[in-house]
Amino acid sequence: MPKKPETKKIRVTLVKSPIGYTETQKRTVRALGLRRMHQTVEHPDSPAVRGMITSIIHLLKVEE
Repeated sequence: MPKKPETKKIRVTLVKSPIGYTETQKRTVRALGLRRMHQTVEHPDSPAVRGMITSIIHLLKVEE
C-alpha cells in the first residue's frame, strides 16, 4: 500500500490585535481560525492560505 505524501503545514499565531484595522482584515483573521491573542493554528500550505497570511502578515507570526 503506497504512503500518502505528507503535506506541508504552516503554523500561524496571532500576535497583534486586529482592533483598529479594517473589517476585511478582521474577517481574514477569523477565517484563519484565530479567535484570541497568542492562539496558534495549523493550516495546509496552499496558495489560498498563503494569500490570506500575506494580507495580514503585520498581525501574525508564521512558522513553516
